[in-house]
Amino acid sequence: MSELYIGLMSGTSVDSIDAVLVEFEGASPLRTRILETVGYPIAATIREAILALCAPGPSELDRAGQLDRQLGEAFADAVATLLERAAVTPNEIKAIGSHGQTVRHRPPGSVAVPFSMQLGDPNTIATLTGITTVADFRRRDMVLGGQGAPLMPAFHHAAFAAATDRAVVNIGGMANITELAANGSVRGYDTGPGNALLDYWVELHQGQPFDRDGAWAASGRVHPELLERLMADPYFAATPPKSTGRETFNPSWLEGATVGLQLSPADVQATLAEVTAASIADGVNSFANGGELLICGGGARNLDLIERLQRRLPTWSIADTGKYGIDADWLEAVGFAWLARQTLHGLPGNCPGVTGASRDTVLGGIYPA
Repeated sequence: MSELYIGLMSGTSVDSIDAVLVEFEGASPLRTRILETVGYPIAATIREAILALCAPGPSELDRAGQLDRQLGEAFADAVATLLERAAVTPNEIKAIGSHGQTVRHRPPGSVAVPFSMQLGDPNTIATLTGITTVADFRRRDMVLGGQGAPLMPAFHHAAFAAATDRAVVNIGGMANITELAANGSVRGYDTGPGNALLDYWVELHQGQPFDRDGAWAASGRVHPELLERLMADPYFAATPPKSTGRETFNPSWLEGATVGLQLSPADVQATLAEVTAASIADGVNSFANGGELLICGGGARNLDLIERLQRRLPTWSIADTGKYGIDADWLEAVGFAWLARQTLHGLPGNCPGVTGASRDTVLGGIYPA
């Protein structure tokens, strides 16, 4: 029997809302098919409000409350656009899985009482779409002592586990790795920055939202001292479980590392790309001596970044997840549709070996239409 779900995702890059219509069929194995996709633009005013809330500032509670509603409405609009394109009605959809927009992530060890906050009110989404919505996927894992992130390794295991060592790396605003060992074990964590700082730097100096194909980074040279300073951040040497975000890897972090150095903007971009590649490669190499590396997220389209990874990972074959039927651009949104299905079926959605939670648990809250 097949079921239709919608997955909604807005990541650290804050570039758009990814909305996917997914058909799930069967059980073991579960067959996954993307039926329709929408990249719904985030209004510039809302994007600015999101980025402003990612760091402490005045009137946070008022700003967060209003933005929560605004994002809920934007997510609902993305769903309406998706349904119209697919010629599907709301009553044909089992549920929406919405990650929301993370504005603050404080995992264990960063504050006395860990928490994670995502905006995009699921009550608004469920009411405006007429579709049951599942959301708030991080916090139950955190109650059990986990990081609440990354959330995708359980889905990666369901979709890509094999009889050989395989790693899945999502390169969004931050980057994370899922280690799928041949013996069936799963581990994963955030490796560090992905595209967020690359996007920030190219927008600052080139007026472009992202570095297409990594061409600007490829035109520069890695600055050895800047690379050494950036890679000296304690996060890279910390042992998993671990997770991170803009709270750590942000423009202030970059600016602090550049003090006293004479740098061309293109060389900074090249060095930032090398930090992303080096931190990912360090994680992949610590997992196994070779195997198959599957890339997803916006970084899968960054040719310069993939070349940097291949140079650092000569014993690994690199491809994007489309090789196994799930488009790299939409895989994370598909994962939230999968998490909604897990929740409605009463099945665990976390991976204690990834997050450090004390046990498996069903994730998320259910908001009826």
